[in-house]
Amino acid sequence: MIIFNDTVIVDETIHQKWLNWMQKVYIPAVMETGHFKSYQVLTVIDSPNEGVTYCVQYSAETIEDFNHFYSKHLHRLQDIHNQEFENQFVIFNTLMKTVD
Repeated sequence: MIIFNDTVIVDETIHQKWLNWMQKVYIPAVMETGHFKSYQVLTVIDSPNEGVTYCVQYSAETIEDFNHFYSKHLHRLQDIHNQEFENQFVIFNTLMKTVD
């Protein structure tokens, strides 16, 4: 299983608005691409950063599924996210593989 993780540090003043938008707009758009089987949203309890830190993890069956998502959809979706919350978050991505 391939896990694509978005770690997002969101300004505390807008974190609830951001979370609602992610759950209603962004995550459904990612899932509608058909390249991921499931997702989960987590919050980091002991983050040393200012703001609220979330991890959104999307699970793909294969690296090819992720690569198709990356080449066809990721940049367009990131642009939408950036426009909606410009200068109110920091994001970094991690690509992981489960160990059997």
